[in-house]
Amino acid sequence: MRHSYQATLGTCFAGYIVQSVINLFAPLLFLTFQREFSLSLDQIALLITVNFLVQLCVDGLSARFVDKIGWRVCMVAAHLFAALGLVLLAVLPGRIPPLAGLTTAVVVYALGGGLLEVLVSPIAEACPTRRKSAVMGLLHSFYCWGSVATIALSTLFFVCFGTQNWRILAMLWALLPLVNALVFTQVPLATLTPEGESGLSLGQLFRTPRFWLFLLLMACAGASELSISQWASAFAESALGVSKTVGDLAGPLSFALLMGLSRLIYAAYSRSHPSPTGFMTASTILCIAGYLLVSLSPWPALALVGCALCGMAVGCMWPGTFSLAAACFPRSGTALFALLALAGDLGCSAGPGLVGLVSSAWGDRLQYGLLAAAVFPLLLLAGLAVLRKTLARQN
Repeated sequence: MRHSYQATLGTCFAGYIVQSVINLFAPLLFLTFQREFSLSLDQIALLITVNFLVQLCVDGLSARFVDKIGWRVCMVAAHLFAALGLVLLAVLPGRIPPLAGLTTAVVVYALGGGLLEVLVSPIAEACPTRRKSAVMGLLHSFYCWGSVATIALSTLFFVCFGTQNWRILAMLWALLPLVNALVFTQVPLATLTPEGESGLSLGQLFRTPRFWLFLLLMACAGASELSISQWASAFAESALGVSKTVGDLAGPLSFALLMGLSRLIYAAYSRSHPSPTGFMTASTILCIAGYLLVSLSPWPALALVGCALCGMAVGCMWPGTFSLAAACFPRSGTALFALLALAGDLGCSAGPGLVGLVSSAWGDRLQYGLLAAAVFPLLLLAGLAVLRKTLARQN
């Protein structure tokens, strides 16, 4: 491989594909787990919560240890944790109590997921590229393309070989992080801060009111995205009465496709617009409309349209918040990205968890849970309004 920063960006793109496998492969099997292991919806929701709570803990600790250990070591470890977790997902439920086995596997690959979330964005941000907000949008679009690949290839596998062989597919997906870990050992790395300088300390960040606003935006962005994407397959199959194949294609696949398209549009938009707040505000309004369609529509086809609209709407939220925060805190170092990832993963845990708890309380009706989750894009819209006012006063 040619040693260049293009190769570094390539491994970052692949890192987000690994992240998508970690977050989306198990949700495709939620109803399979429910039937095979006799689990309830609130137990399934526990798997989502554990995944993102572990990632959240890793995010918080990373602010202190990543810069000391080094990006390369941590990035390789992240991929190895991801691979091991997928292998354990296939092996453990048949050897120990199923819920304990699934939870253990989730914990292991969530360690990798948390490190990836912290590392991929700052490594890409540090590369000597122009129009960094556009690069950030393109980078995060690979999470979506990874989601599309995860859903499409998994669905194809299930059609050809049966859902009962999901353990084999988990082992096959584990090869991806193993390969990217090997490649990452060879690529060059840049730094976020000039040589001899240190980034902003945690205390400096915590004393800045705008930093807390960015944490709110990231938490709402994560919750708005994952509340739909984690439950889209189960919602399409159980609430709308379609087959698993149709549910996976019409629900999470359409969501991921439109989210990826949205991030490409956002990357193009960022080339000529210095601030993405207007784009993000319009997208958040579209997200609220999508949530209402999903949860309140009496027609299944229209509910699936709402799911797809949510995918288009949430695409810019995560990379847009990263870009705005990086511009506001240019000397932040890894700590800013780690804490933003922590807030995002807190939202990723709270959103799907709320959907599962509310749905279980209302007789496993996912429509009620998704309606409750509409609070997250509403909070995001309010936070963006405050941010736009503060940026206007500054200018």
